[in-house]
Order: sequence, then structure tokens, then C-alpha cells
Amino acid sequence: MSTENEGTAVPPAPSAPPVPVESPAASTRPAPIPSVPAGTPDHEPARTAPAYASAGSPGQGGGSAPDASWPPPPPATPSYGDAGAGSYADGGSGGAGSGWGAGFPAPAPKPRSRRGGLVAAILTAALVAGGLGGGLGYTLARNNDSGDSTTVSASDSGGTVKRDAGTIAGVADKALPSTVTIQAESSSGEGGTGTGFVFDKEGHIVTNNHVVAEAVDGGKLTATFPDGKKYDAQVVGHAAGYDVAVIKLENAPSTLKPLTLGDSDKVAVGDSTIAIGAPFGLSNTVTTGIISAKNRPVASSDGTGSNASYMSALQTDASINPGNSGGPLLDAQGNVIGINSAIQSTSNGGLGGTSQSGSIGLGFAIPINQAKYVAQQLIKTGKPVYAKIGASVSLEDTTDGAKITEQGASGSEAVEAGGPAAKAGLKPGDVITKLDDRVIDSGPTLIGEIWTHQPGDKVKITYERDGQTRTVDLTLGSRVGDN
Repeated sequence: MSTENEGTAVPPAPSAPPVPVESPAASTRPAPIPSVPAGTPDHEPARTAPAYASAGSPGQGGGSAPDASWPPPPPATPSYGDAGAGSYADGGSGGAGSGWGAGFPAPAPKPRSRRGGLVAAILTAALVAGGLGGGLGYTLARNNDSGDSTTVSASDSGGTVKRDAGTIAGVADKALPSTVTIQAESSSGEGGTGTGFVFDKEGHIVTNNHVVAEAVDGGKLTATFPDGKKYDAQVVGHAAGYDVAVIKLENAPSTLKPLTLGDSDKVAVGDSTIAIGAPFGLSNTVTTGIISAKNRPVASSDGTGSNASYMSALQTDASINPGNSGGPLLDAQGNVIGINSAIQSTSNGGLGGTSQSGSIGLGFAIPINQAKYVAQQLIKTGKPVYAKIGASVSLEDTTDGAKITEQGASGSEAVEAGGPAAKAGLKPGDVITKLDDRVIDSGPTLIGEIWTHQPGDKVKITYERDGQTRTVDLTLGSRVGDN
């Protein structure tokens, strides 16, 4: 994108005409009006450049430079009398009878009076007194020009601008060097752009699974820092369900500074947020907003119906667009509180679609407490570990709760034998309405809420059976891998 669009310089304004002197015989013959150089338009457009030129080569200003002889020197006594005199802003001529060089008669001599002489004498005395005072003041200032002088000289520069660490600019200045723009390319040449951030000094970068999915099997990954340094990278592990992935830089520099991780459980609605990413490929973009909601159930996918992910997300109105995925969502102190992952869009009617639509102020981030656990598992074993209850639930969009289906996936049992749900006495047809104190309105909401926990956590399940509400304690099990 080019912002160059230099126009031809505006001609300098004419200098002030000399003050006319008295003449015994004023000429009534008007001075000639200067001619316009050949080829100069009568009404040349104003020399203002548009704010932006179109993408591509830099835009050029309108037309060539004016003739070096323009504007012609004004005659000795131009007219000042008409407000319609010619303006160099638009190149037009003045109003009728007010062209440059229109003459005027010299003033007639006035009879002298004694009173006028007295006034002149008083003015002369005043000027002398003023000059004396000025002279004395200058002399005193010059003689006292020492360390005690109160004379203040203006600085040649605007001074040093200092920004506190807690300002948006301060947070961005500290966080940007630890973010990267990720280019992922499959073996067939397809791919896209996303974002990631430095997780540790060993060169691990945390991002979204859908950012690097194209490069998992024989593809290519690069990570570029804001200073332009680019590194090849490899996928360490990825979790489709969590939509979290970890990559590692090859020949990682020793100067890496991991971003500080916050506590997403302590985030409050209304807290300030700062998002960093590469929306539509515009790397190192910083946007701001607030936390609009917490524990927002979000189910997203890559648009193919596979690799679905579920999260109990942080909602923010900070502008997030395609390319922001995988980037950090920061609090006002610069701590990472989430990973930007999905947006609500008006064009695709859902979350996580493939249409290149823009932000409407509904962005969703994976809470960092969950993402941290997942990233550590991926670095340790290369595989994700999911908490589970051991029961299949309907994925239909309802508001009644999460219903345990009559049959599981691929003909399996809906309630896993010996699993957590079976031990707690849950059966097909039961409708789960709460997990601890969190209201469950659908299957995706239940899955997202379960995945905020770790295997071994104890939770309280509230469910309905035959019109009766019941509660039961349940210890979450585990599942390794995406399959």
C-alpha cells in the first residue's frame, strides 16, 4: 500500500507591495495586468494530495511543475482594495476590476496644522522613551547573563517522550518482540498466516492448531519476528479439540523473552484487553477492547466438519480478524490471559468458518489457564490429554441441557463401561443441566466446560431423569490424543 501522492508545490504568495509615496501629480493611467504564461490553465485545481493512493506503485501528484516564471512579479503599486483579488490556492484571477497591478490615485496633500505638530512631538517623545527602556532592559539582561539568568531558550527538538509501562503503548512495546507471524504451507503449497507468542526460552511458540494444521504432514513452517528475523520451525504437538498447538524454532536465539502468563480465572468482565496479531497478513497489529463476557461456550471447526474444537471462551470486543488466530490476548499489565482463536461473523453465520470476513466486535480466546496445561502436555509428550466423563452427548443446539445419547459414536456404548459416568450412575437419556455451578445448555457447552478441567478433578453433576433433578459427584477420567 502506498501513501505517496506528492502534488506540485503551491507557488509562493506575492510579497507585500511598497507603500506609495506622495506625488504632486497622480497618474490616472492603470498599470498593465501581467499576462499568464502560455499553457497554464485558467482554473488549476487546488494542490492538495489525497490521503492515500491505490495499492501498487506510488501515486504521482497531478501534473507537471508550473513555469519557472510563474507567478510574474507584481507591479510597483498593486491594488489592495478588493477582497476578490486572485488567490494562489486555486489559480483563479481576482474579481472584476481587481486584477494584480490595478492602480490607484495618490492621496492629495493635507494642510498642516499646529495640533498635528504637537501630536507628532508627543509620539516622538514616546518612541524615544520606549527605545530608552528597551535599551536599558537589553543592557541589564546582557550584563546579568550568568548562571543566575532567568532567560529561557527554546529547545531545538520536541523532547523525549516517555510512556509508562502500564499504558497500551508500553504494553505493546514490551510484548511485540515476543510475538511472531506464522506462515504455514502444506506439501501441496496451500496454507495461510497466523500468529504465535514465545512460551519459553527454548524456542517453543504457542499458537492455534488450525494455524499450523496444513504443515503437520510434510509441510513447511516459518516464524517471523517484528524485527524481520525469520526462523524455520517444526510442529512439536497439536490438539485439534483444544485448538492449541506448539511449534519450536530451529536454531532459536538465546535472547528470547517469553511473555508472562496471567490467571484467566481472575479476569473480570470489563477488564481492558490488548490483542496482537497479523489480521489479513498485516503483521504486528495491536488492537484494544475489553472482556465482554466469560465462559462463553464456543464450538468451532476448520469449515469441513472435522477437527471441531470446543472452548469455554473469553469474549472480547478487541478487533480480531483472520490472521489474529494464535496471537496473545493481554491484560492491561501485559500478561497473557488468552489465545485468540475464533470470531463471530455475519457473512458465514457461525464460528470458525473459512470465509474471510471481518471483525464485528465478537472475538473469542482460549483461556490461558487451559492453554498452558495443554501446551505443557504437548511439549512433554507431543500428544494432548483430555478430561472426560465417559459418555456421549448430543451436539444439537438446544437450551435444555446436554442429553446423553442412546448410542455412542461408531456404534459404541453411549456410557463407557467402567468410566466416570457409569460409576456415577448416569444412563442414556439423562440430561445434564449443570457442572458444578456452571449452567449447561447443550452438548458443546458441556464438552467445553469439561475441558477447562484436568483429569482427576472432582466435579458435581446436576442432571434430570424422569422429570426429577438429581446431583452426583464424579471424578473426571482422561483420554490421550485426538482419536
